[in-house]
Amino acid sequence: MALSYYYTPTEIVFGKDAQHKVGGLVKKQNCKKVLVHYGGASAKKSGLLDDVYVSLDKAGVDYVSLGGVVPNPVLSKVYEGIDLCKKEGVDFILAVGGGSTIDSSKAIAFGVANDLDVWDLFAGAAEATACLPVGTILTIAAAGSEMSDSTVITKEEGLLKWSYASDLCRCKFSILNPELTYTLPQYQTRSGVVDIMMHTMERYFVQGDTLELTDQIGEALIRDCIANGKILESDPKNYKARAEIMWAGSLSHNGLTGFGSAHGDWATHGMEMELSGMFDVAHGAGLAAMWGSWARYVYKDDVARFAKFAERIFGITDGDPDVAATKGIEAMEDFFRSINMPVSISELGVDLTDAQIYELSRKCSRNDGRVLGVFKALRRDDIAKIYQMAK
Repeated sequence: MALSYYYTPTEIVFGKDAQHKVGGLVKKQNCKKVLVHYGGASAKKSGLLDDVYVSLDKAGVDYVSLGGVVPNPVLSKVYEGIDLCKKEGVDFILAVGGGSTIDSSKAIAFGVANDLDVWDLFAGAAEATACLPVGTILTIAAAGSEMSDSTVITKEEGLLKWSYASDLCRCKFSILNPELTYTLPQYQTRSGVVDIMMHTMERYFVQGDTLELTDQIGEALIRDCIANGKILESDPKNYKARAEIMWAGSLSHNGLTGFGSAHGDWATHGMEMELSGMFDVAHGAGLAAMWGSWARYVYKDDVARFAKFAERIFGITDGDPDVAATKGIEAMEDFFRSINMPVSISELGVDLTDAQIYELSRKCSRNDGRVLGVFKALRRDDIAKIYQMAK
């Protein structure tokens, strides 16, 4: 069994009106000036930013703001944030938004605290030695960045969407009010549900021993997302369903659902990141489009694991493990369809060419210098075949 570490230093404030606690939480960090980092008009229109500013003012916390974070956050905005923080003497970053805003905030925090080009961290050319403290007010349940050790940024030049992980960027606190997700477009809610599930599924499908308790935690989380994802299709303002999904998002990516096993497979994430980097598709939707093809390509390397998943998640029992495994993959795709998520790349509105498949697999494999995945080790040719299957 792999050596495991579980480190969760993030303070969670969960529930209705939790955002009003932000001033006091920031004040405890003993910072001089805060960057309030956010996305677009929704944070303003909803009144959330006003709530944040009022709370910071009451706590006597000085701040500056930077909006404009986009889905699949970009390096140019990170550079803009770094410059602003250095100019204004910012020593704490407050992310108000979803995973994209939190990831952008973490990247800015690394860029301010380290004397380097922040992209060098994502390119594997350097390691961070420091990070400005980051806090969050979460508005989208999906990425899990509010409790994770990772950040994902897209470099516009070359359309490179790469990640960097370090415990240094784990958030000091995260405010989770399920009501803040009520106004999300259904597509974003659905994509978020898939992303949450995939964070656990990436950790579930590994080779070697796993802890049964960890397996059961992961399985319960996935079943919970399936049940509540369906509820939100017809009742998007169901507080309990929103709360279940929001908490699942945090637990799915803080290390809990993979404790006691290998780090995780992450091949589907790796392939999707290149896909969304090239075509700017929603991350969760891209994962749904890729997962079935990945699963069919790799499942024979451990049929029993897939058969166990099929039984525990969907109640599928069959005397032939291969049949059960296949039915489980089909059942997961049926769930994706039930919440109007794609199960192929064409359903994303992307008609992949052979040249694009070659480019995606080249970048994903780092010119065939990187092996992707642990359930089945994938090289460039394998990755290209999975893209082809997923078309």
